[in-house]
Amino acid sequence: MGEADKDVLRVGFDRAVKLAFHGATVSSDAGLFPYRDLDEAAGLTASGAADLFDQRSGSNIRHRMVALLRQSVYSRLAGYDDVNDAERLSVDPVMRRVVGGRAAGAKAASTSQVGRFETEVMTRPENLAALMTMPGQWVDLIRRRRPINKLVLDMDSSVSETYGELEGTAYNGHFGCPDVHRDYHPLFIFDQDGDVERALLREMEPLLTRPVGRPSNKPIVWYHDFLYQAGTWDSPRRVVAKIEWHQGPDVRRDSPAWASS
Repeated sequence: MGEADKDVLRVGFDRAVKLAFHGATVSSDAGLFPYRDLDEAAGLTASGAADLFDQRSGSNIRHRMVALLRQSVYSRLAGYDDVNDAERLSVDPVMRRVVGGRAAGAKAASTSQVGRFETEVMTRPENLAALMTMPGQWVDLIRRRRPINKLVLDMDSSVSETYGELEGTAYNGHFGCPDVHRDYHPLFIFDQDGDVERALLREMEPLLTRPVGRPSNKPIVWYHDFLYQAGTWDSPRRVVAKIEWHQGPDVRRDSPAWASS
């Protein structure tokens, strides 16, 4: 029988979106709409993108920083961890709408565009610093609408397994992953609701100065160790850092430090 147009369900952030079924515009990711509504109400991705530095210039810029940030975030929310999925998602009607901007009327960012955004733009030092503070800022924006009387913070490290020679990964003997030889060892701070307040991929800043002279054909590997004792530890532990310098562009693989008793 169908429904009158006034009875069609819509979402708050974009009134042009109708929740209905039409074979030509079908998508399996309609669950992103509630996330986008929350995003719009609290101004999450808009505030996050405002803190990011965009070194791009010229008239060939197709997607704004906020659109690229949204596509990166919403792709993960929908379970698409591989950047290669961006090619299909760029024409998905839901992804185009939640990304907004030029994507709504044409296509979202392609695989190459998302790849450049995540590996070149987002890895600039100023943007890495913004990313570390962004989760806490988003939590604050939500708390303004839902205040709390107390705050409990839990700080802990985690192992993030990787495959291949990804930049910034290193062998970590403490976790002893049987099938993975390299990983990230980030430090997280969570609140009592399980929200991430801050994340830090620990680096050995004093050792991250590129070696002088002509670059070697083989990677330059440095090791450094020191004793560290947190306030709750009964004794200091030995922390070992591994830094690798590779020939070519300014690429470094600085190991998260690991501790042994």
